[in-house]
Amino acid sequence: MTRPGHHGAAESGVAIAEATIAAAWNAQGDPTHAPFVAEAQRVFGVALPIAPNTFAKSAELTALWLGPSSWLLIAGGASPLVDIRARRDALNAVGGALFDVSAGRVAWTLSGPRATAVLAKGCPLDFHPRAFPANTCAQSLIGHVNALFIKHDDAPIFTVMVARSYARDAWHSLMTAAAQYGAEVGLPAPYRSAAG
Repeated sequence: MTRPGHHGAAESGVAIAEATIAAAWNAQGDPTHAPFVAEAQRVFGVALPIAPNTFAKSAELTALWLGPSSWLLIAGGASPLVDIRARRDALNAVGGALFDVSAGRVAWTLSGPRATAVLAKGCPLDFHPRAFPANTCAQSLIGHVNALFIKHDDAPIFTVMVARSYARDAWHSLMTAAAQYGAEVGLPAPYRSAAG
């Protein structure tokens, strides 16, 4: 990966930094089954989002909608995602499932006046605020790599996640897209939570 510092054009249009994921779990279940919904909220301390392509946050945890019966739970700093066996058993008892996918993804945050333009150059999603508002997430491509895109706020600040095995290709796509705007590559930082 590219070392921290300035890359590309002289201006600074986008800031990019690796987001450190302390833990990531995939929860699955039926969102119309009230016992599953209640138990998931009790176990994680955050309600699983039901609306497509949205996410919910607590101070330590983000729950991202991946599909009608699948969510990605992410912790950035000190992880509240511990004791998976007890939590998995609790969800299993109400028809759900839980998997530890912590080692599977790499993530980067993008911010700055050209962050949207950088993503739009390598992804077919419409990142205009009307189509992709704050608190939205969606799966698509960055270059030719499957990725999960998260828009945290209207600044805008985005997180892009990809499978670890494709991180080098995704990073190359991001840096190629960012070069014409000038990129400030920073040191890794914890994944953004509600407090971050």
